[in-house]
Amino acid sequence: MQKQFTIAAASLAITLGFSTGVLFADAPATQPAKTDTAEPECGCCEAPQDKAAQTQPAQTPSQEKHTVPPALNFTVKNIEGKPVNLADYQGKVVLMVNVASKCGLTPQYKGLEGLNEKFGAKGLKVLGFPANNFGAQEPGSEAEIKTFCTTNYGVKFDMFSKISVKGEDKHPLYKYLTEQDAIGKKGGDITWNFEKFLLNRKGEVVARFSPKTAPDAPEVVKAIETELAKN
Repeated sequence: MQKQFTIAAASLAITLGFSTGVLFADAPATQPAKTDTAEPECGCCEAPQDKAAQTQPAQTPSQEKHTVPPALNFTVKNIEGKPVNLADYQGKVVLMVNVASKCGLTPQYKGLEGLNEKFGAKGLKVLGFPANNFGAQEPGSEAEIKTFCTTNYGVKFDMFSKISVKGEDKHPLYKYLTEQDAIGKKGGDITWNFEKFLLNRKGEVVARFSPKTAPDAPEVVKAIETELAKN
């Protein structure tokens, strides 16, 4: 009888334990076993700046910066006083000339304009740089120089503001030009008004002509035509 009572009591205790959710009050809760396997990275926690860099579109060739040749890597003011980046002439054949209005060689303006009219459409650009370095033969203002050139010689090629082409105040452009070794001849100071530098389409100095060499001289014309024929 006592044995039956004991079994009944035990059954009652188990039943009560399931109904209350507690089987043994002092037993610790069973924790799941830890594993050493690392969770795979999902990529959702990447740094914002890294994701932005990854989403930048690739540069197209048209967006890439082109290297400016040294001879055209200058900014000068035109005859109206507005800044002009000589890099704008890249891809053209360029004839740079230091000019003056009261020189015995001033009539060369006519020959220079003749080159502009003959070869301008083919890619030649004539650039005139007034300078007062020799015999003070360019004393006028930019407005006076422009009026003189257009009135007397019908100049339409690009003219610039007065600069110095020799001496301590030499413009950086002419500092570069006079240091170059063109057609096997060493560079050197400008000797007089109307000295001429010919640049190819790459912006390289390929020829230098003395002041007394006329713009329409055969050697000048031939050099221009040779460079214009190159792509």
